[in-house]
Amino acid sequence: MRIINKGREDAGRVQMAAWARSVLVVAGTVALSVGNSAVFADEPDAATKAYAQRVAITVCGTCHGSRGNSTHPKFPRLAGQNVHYLAAQLKAFRSQTRGDPDAVGYMWGMAGELDDTTVGALAGYYAEQKTEPSSAGRDSALVARGREIYEHGIESEGVPACSSCHGPDAHGLQDFPRLAGQHAQYILKQLASFQSNMRDVAIMHGAAQNLRLSEMQSVAAYLQAQP
Repeated sequence: MRIINKGREDAGRVQMAAWARSVLVVAGTVALSVGNSAVFADEPDAATKAYAQRVAITVCGTCHGSRGNSTHPKFPRLAGQNVHYLAAQLKAFRSQTRGDPDAVGYMWGMAGELDDTTVGALAGYYAEQKTEPSSAGRDSALVARGREIYEHGIESEGVPACSSCHGPDAHGLQDFPRLAGQHAQYILKQLASFQSNMRDVAIMHGAAQNLRLSEMQSVAAYLQAQP
């Protein structure tokens, strides 16, 4: 049983408040940038959509599945993902500004020659795909603990509720990604990258920095189990 002194509780509340203010500021900035984004200024034409679908099935499908429902826990599921988030990640891979190990090892090279039109068409293709339920086994105790953290955070440790950005159903909000149905192994890797700042995202570093491994495992188990 954890023993949490009042000083730690007060520090946690202060950190939570600061985190919430930062989310509002960044979310507003993201919304403005999306409104002005050139990626979605024009709907991709039929030829571009057909080309993107071929790339998704024959190239990306090797790791992510032909319709984005990856069966390998190392590679993320892309089906039903937020279209703006997907486009932003592809552009980050292309510019080599997303620095987690799999980005460096796989996606920097894969995305290097994609132009903005193809990026938009690929993101649109995956966003339109139907998600499939995970076939992984479930640990009910882990899932229950993960749900508590996802919905309410851990106030005493300054860990915010994940649902405030990713939505009550984990389907994502605005430009925050869908997490429902994602592989637990992949989520754990990304949380570790956020903690270490290997993947340099200020909001997620603040949200993940005080999570213990057991807490991350619980959140990952909960998210993997969601439809």
